[in-house]
Amino acid sequence: MRDVKVDHSEPMPLFEQVAAEIRRAIADGEAKPGERMPLARDLASVMGVNANTVLRALRLLREEGLLEFRQGRGITVAGTPEKGAVLERLNELLAFARSQGYRSEELIAMIRRTE
Repeated sequence: MRDVKVDHSEPMPLFEQVAAEIRRAIADGEAKPGERMPLARDLASVMGVNANTVLRALRLLREEGLLEFRQGRGITVAGTPEKGAVLERLNELLAFARSQGYRSEELIAMIRRTE
């Protein structure tokens, strides 16, 4: 990843800045689906942050569907920013449905009826 920028004086939390930089690298094609990510400690060194900050950003990106963690294989790029955006909206929908008393199965049934 080139020219990684993390601003310690910025009000945005550092882990979100790190995640944003990795998202940008994926969107720009610097990190392609299937490619391995550098080690968290190496990313932390380049970005000037703690390795735990990088790990938190990587977990966020995994939740978004952009990264995949595999034991013995490390962390790889799993998807595109578009897939990540869809998964983010899906998680929001699931959270909203649960707050309204719906289970995942009921939500899936609703989606199938609208196809």
